[in-house]
Amino acid sequence: MAEENEEVKTFKDLGLPESLVEACEKLGWKTPLKIQAEAIPLALGGKDVIGLAQTGSGKTGAFALPILHALLDAPRPKDFFACVLSPTRELAIQIAEQFEALGSEIGVKCAVLVGGIDMVQQSIKIAKQPHIIVGTPGRVLDHLKHTKGFSFSRLKYLVLDEADRLLNEDFEESLNEILQMIPRERRTFLFSATMTKKVQKLQRVCLRNPVKIEASSKYSTVDTLKQQYRFLPAKHKDCYLVYILTEMAGSTSMVFTRTCDATRLLALILRNLGLKAIPINGHMSQSKRLGALNKFKSGECNILLCTDVASRGLDIPTVDMVINYDIPTNSKDYIHRVGRTARAGRSGVAISLVNQYELEWYIQIEKLIGKKLPEYPSQEEEVLLLEERVSEAKRLATTKMKETGGKKKRRGEEDNDGEDIDKYLGLKDGKSSKKFRRR
Repeated sequence: MAEENEEVKTFKDLGLPESLVEACEKLGWKTPLKIQAEAIPLALGGKDVIGLAQTGSGKTGAFALPILHALLDAPRPKDFFACVLSPTRELAIQIAEQFEALGSEIGVKCAVLVGGIDMVQQSIKIAKQPHIIVGTPGRVLDHLKHTKGFSFSRLKYLVLDEADRLLNEDFEESLNEILQMIPRERRTFLFSATMTKKVQKLQRVCLRNPVKIEASSKYSTVDTLKQQYRFLPAKHKDCYLVYILTEMAGSTSMVFTRTCDATRLLALILRNLGLKAIPINGHMSQSKRLGALNKFKSGECNILLCTDVASRGLDIPTVDMVINYDIPTNSKDYIHRVGRTARAGRSGVAISLVNQYELEWYIQIEKLIGKKLPEYPSQEEEVLLLEERVSEAKRLATTKMKETGGKKKRRGEEDNDGEDIDKYLGLKDGKSSKKFRRR
C-alpha cells in the first residue's frame, strides 16, 4: 500500500457505512486499493472525479461504492439514479455484476443495455425501474430515443469508464447525444488508464471543478508484471507461440491477435495440438462471447485467443500470462492488453512476439513505458523441433476454416466456427485428438 494512504486501514476509514463495508468483506476486499483510497472520500464529499489509474487497479469499486452510498441516503429514488457507460459489452456486464454484488444487502437493481441482446427484453428490465443503468453508448442512446418512459432527466450520477476508448469514432457521436439528455446538476466520474487530448476535451465539457487523481505514472504497468519480448522471423511465429504455451503448460493464458480470423485459426491450430484453446472476437454473437468467457473463467479452457475486444477492463483474476501474438499498432493498447494479468497485487508474465515487420511498433511500446524489456530466453533449434507438427495442425485448421465458410463476415454476423463452443474443448472431430507432447 502506497505511503500516502497508509493511515487508511479499512473501507470504514473512508467513510462508508457498515452495509457496504460488509459487502466489500464478502467480496474479499480487505483494504482499499490506492485509487479507491483516494477517490472514495472525494466522491463522498460531492466532488466530480477524474481517475487515472492503470488497468486492474480497482477502478470499479472506486466509483460504485460512492454511488451506492448516495443511493442509501436517497429518499426512495423512483427515477434512474446512475448511468455507467463502457466501451465493451463484456465490461458493462462485469460492472453491473460488481454493483449487484456490492449492493446485494441493500437490494440494488441494475439493467445492462448492450448490443447483441434483444431490445424488447431490455425494455422489460427498464420498465422495472432499476437504480443503475450500465451500457454501451450506442444501445443506451437507442433506448433513450425509442423506449417509452426511459429518460435521464433526473439522473444523479454519470460514470464514463475507459473514457479514452469511449471517445473514438465508434462512440463519440452517441456519447455527445447522451450528454445532451442528462441534467447538468449531477455528479460525474471519469475513469481512464490514459489521459489523451480527447479525454481533456471531455473533462471540460462534462465535469465541474473536478479533482484529478493519478494513481500511477502516465503509462505504467504494474511492478508485479514480468515483461519480455522475442524477436523472430514471421514464418516461425506459430512455432514460438506453441513452444511458450507448452513451456508454461497449466498456466492460464490470453493470446492477443490483430484480427478475428486469426483468433479462430490459432484456436483451431492449438486444439489440433491438444491444447485447450477458445476464441473470443467481435464476429461472435453476444451469447457465444459470454459462453467463451465463462469457459475461460471457470478453467475449462486455459487459453483464450482474443482481439482487443478483450483488452479493456475484463477482470479475470487467474490470468497468469499474456502473449502478444500480434504487436498492437497503437502502443497504448499494449498497456491494456498486459493489464489482463498481474491484477490487484498478483504477479504475471507478458511476452511479445515481434517479427521483422512489427519492430517499429514494438519500439514505440518501449518508448511509451520508458524501459527496455529483456528478451524471452529460448533456443531456436529447440523451438523448431515443433515445426512439422505445427505446420500439419495449421494445414488442418486452414482446411476447416474453408469448410465452415471462408467468405468474409459482416460485422455482427454469426461466426460459423462458433456454432458449438463445446467442440473447442473436446476435439471431437477426430482429426487430431491425441495429446500434444514435446519431443
